[in-house]
Amino acid sequence: MISLRFYFLVLYASITIPTQCLGDICLPKNHVALFIFGDSVVDAGNNNYINTTTDFQVNFSPYGESFFRYPTGRPSNGRLIPDFIAEYAKLQLIPPYLHPGYERYIDGANFASIGAGALDETRRGLVISLNAQLNYFNNLETLLRQELGEKEAKEIYKKGGRKFVFLGLGPWGCSPLFKALVKPGNRGACLEELTTLVKLHNKALSEVLPKLESELKGLKYSTADFYNFLSERINNPSKYGFTEGKIACCGTGPYRGTPSCGGKRSVKEYELCENINDYVYFDSGHPSEKAYQQFAELIWSGTPNVSGPYNLKTLFEH
Repeated sequence: MISLRFYFLVLYASITIPTQCLGDICLPKNHVALFIFGDSVVDAGNNNYINTTTDFQVNFSPYGESFFRYPTGRPSNGRLIPDFIAEYAKLQLIPPYLHPGYERYIDGANFASIGAGALDETRRGLVISLNAQLNYFNNLETLLRQELGEKEAKEIYKKGGRKFVFLGLGPWGCSPLFKALVKPGNRGACLEELTTLVKLHNKALSEVLPKLESELKGLKYSTADFYNFLSERINNPSKYGFTEGKIACCGTGPYRGTPSCGGKRSVKEYELCENINDYVYFDSGHPSEKAYQQFAELIWSGTPNVSGPYNLKTLFEH
């Protein structure tokens, strides 16, 4: 019998499927599947396939060129956190859910969307809201019911999601995008109003999750501290193998904080650094592949002060 577990980023959930083969695909014991919900931090390219504007798309050069050699729709120069997590979990690279022809959902799916928020009203009509992402996942339940049969599908539902991973918000007020908005007389400072909101969110998240764990039987979770991880690299780049933590590799204006990378938005002019591996940020609002890889390693096998109370590797194995 096979133990098939499902995980989510920004939410992961563990589910057991009591079967060894799904359709023509036969799986190794303890196979895991990765399901991803969220925004641009984890979007593998779903916005390529919806009717939106280039403000919420990155399917053009120089995005993706460091690893994929072409723009995939990922808002960085290469891979994102879920790509590295899939590698560590010995899964295939998980494409966007809306990618034509992708049907290997037994490995998981990525529902994330650049610009998405928890509320349906956030950029309505331009992004895939969290509710819409959850609806996509519900559609997979129907697909699994067809593949497995009613009995096995009920067993999946009975087992339910038990393990979750949440990414805390990063220090977005200190990103090139928002530092560029600070008044010239205070240039160099972070956008404190946003920083305050981010800290309030992360504090509330840290308080509500233990309560949920006590209320929901079998729930286990991990919270990944994106705020301190990124702040450390912004302020002490050389300590982590970077030379520049505050200026983006691609963009224009102060800190290259104007989101013009690729020249497809309202501002066409942009500059591109010579060596992206020197930079914490690829564009005005998104870290580089190198930074994402470092964070993914900590999510997977880091200590509780970064990824706790469990790291993701522990959740996968137990």
